[in-house]
Amino acid sequence: MTTHLVIAPILLPLLSGILLLLLRRITVRWQRGLGLLALLAQVSVAVILLQHVLDGPLQVYALGNWQAPFGIVLVADPLAAWMVLITALLGLFALLYACQGADRAGRHFHVLFQLQLFGLQGAFLTGDLFNLFVFFEILLLASYGLLLHGSGPQRTRAGLHFVVINLAGSTLFLFAVGTLYGVFGTLNMADLAVQIRQVTPEQIGLVRLAGLLLFGVFALKAALVPLHLWLPAAYSAATAPVAALFVIMTKVGAYGILRLDTLLYGQGAAADLLDAWLLPLALTTLVLGTLGVMASTALRRQIAWLVVLSVGSLLTAFALGGVNGIAAGLYYLPHTCFAGGAFFLLADSIARRRVDAGDRFAPNGVLVDRRLLGGLFFILALLVAGLPPLSGFVGKFLILRAALDSPAIAWVLAIVLGGGLLTIIALARSGSVLFYRSVPGDNPAEKRSQAARRLSTELLPVGGLVLLCLVLVIGAGPVDAVTRTIAEQLLQPEIYIRAVLGGSGT
Repeated sequence: MTTHLVIAPILLPLLSGILLLLLRRITVRWQRGLGLLALLAQVSVAVILLQHVLDGPLQVYALGNWQAPFGIVLVADPLAAWMVLITALLGLFALLYACQGADRAGRHFHVLFQLQLFGLQGAFLTGDLFNLFVFFEILLLASYGLLLHGSGPQRTRAGLHFVVINLAGSTLFLFAVGTLYGVFGTLNMADLAVQIRQVTPEQIGLVRLAGLLLFGVFALKAALVPLHLWLPAAYSAATAPVAALFVIMTKVGAYGILRLDTLLYGQGAAADLLDAWLLPLALTTLVLGTLGVMASTALRRQIAWLVVLSVGSLLTAFALGGVNGIAAGLYYLPHTCFAGGAFFLLADSIARRRVDAGDRFAPNGVLVDRRLLGGLFFILALLVAGLPPLSGFVGKFLILRAALDSPAIAWVLAIVLGGGLLTIIALARSGSVLFYRSVPGDNPAEKRSQAARRLSTELLPVGGLVLLCLVLVIGAGPVDAVTRTIAEQLLQPEIYIRAVLGGSGT
């Protein structure tokens, strides 16, 4: 039973997507029910899977019973299970918001949504580098359709840029995979980890080149500077539930960088592959993300820049390394996914109620139901800015604590704290324009109670994601223990290698 749980997070969205495609003529209400039921099942499976891999050994699923390194394997270690759970939770609340009516803007929304989840969960669970490429392409194909959901020139333009730059990334990915296969004759990640440790001086140049190509691909997916410019336009143009789900896509790139640094190039002659690159680029991303937040003229674009900023913070933690650095990043990761997703959903509600200005930072717009919306904006601003006592503060505190032993501590402290201060200023300015320079909407008294009920129902997914951030604070001790367990396992790649290869990996 335990072993078959490994493939369940992949099969559930795949089969749900196929079923929804076959039943595409059924009413939207039934499509919503099936989609939400599938996601509830995914959350349940993810919780059970995470519990199993934390309490017991890593779970390896050999497709067709062909053992590694010759067959295709799925591997559920604590990191993969952690990412699967975060994705399922974010997807559940994003879909719940879409069911308020955003899913009616185009065809096959629910099919594409499930296929996007299929690609995401497969990318986290695969133990084979080529199949990581395959799952990347699946999630990107689904994301193309989701980005264009609802049509319009802005989405079409952003979608075209998104497609072109990701096709370039896919080409680089194939070059890297082909180089590694040509050198070692294998693409199983555990087997590659063993082979890279034993690389000869004649092969080291090609192996390092392939690793840097992979780093470039993952940096593109993560929106790491200078490969970040596609993200603000794409995320701000997408519909709210799509943008909320897309927040996890940058974390796929961060996940790939973490695997690359700890497993594939964790030891041996190429072990210092990313040492000279990751921390400077992460800190630069944080700086430019902060500047983008301050320069934004519309709320959704500002939130997209907040996603870029969060990538810089996350990869700064991973670049610091060690148990403290990786654990800090793994705590910060769900916080930024839930807070960023909630902010995109809230921005959509605000834009639809600002009769004159939408989400633009233009004064004197008419804003309906501004008290509740303003309260949620204030809470989310505190979350993303990292003010105490919320989860953003805990995440940044853990990152700064991990930096205490780093030679770059002065840079990390200055940029993280300075970025936090400038983010507070930018969000305070945005909130003042949106809520204090607006006038209450003309809402007749007899319609107010009905409108309030509609708004409270619409904002339930936002409240759910905020509640998950509060859980990260209330359960900070247990969550930190989980992330430290994940970090300790990542820094002992032999555990992963033995689980996948058995005696041949020792």
